Amino acid sequence: MTPLPAPTDLLPHRPPFLFVSEVLAVEPGVSARGVWRLGADEWFWPGHFPGRPTLPGVLMCEAIAQMGAIAVLADPAKRDKLPLFGGLDGARFRRQVSPGDELELAVELGRMSARAGKGTGRAMLGGQVACECELMFVMVDQ
Repeated sequence: MTPLPAPTDLLPHRPPFLFVSEVLAVEPGVSARGVWRLGADEWFWPGHFPGRPTLPGVLMCEAIAQMGAIAVLADPAKRDKLPLFGGLDGARFRRQVSPGDELELAVELGRMSARAGKGTGRAMLGGQVACECELMFVMVDQ
């Protein structure tokens, strides 16, 4: 069995903008699952919102996109590419995410070409959907 990659083995993202803590499963070019473990000292808690720290929805979408990038970049034929956001559709936010929570991330890739692709993803909190969205991305050279 091949060991799973660390998020930084595939993603160029680094803290404080790395939102995948661990890769749990990956099928290169098809799907990926992982988790984001939110600490109590994340940079955004103090300002969003004072007295009621809440994970910004846009950061949940970014975490889903990073999980999608892992699925794309796990394919050896795509390692010299970088998937960038091309669009985001149907984003829905269903649960408040707070310090200490663990988001389960899952992405399934859809249609892909050499220059672009689509995927669907979700972030789950305690087995319930916290966020779901459709991603579109373009591929650029790294």
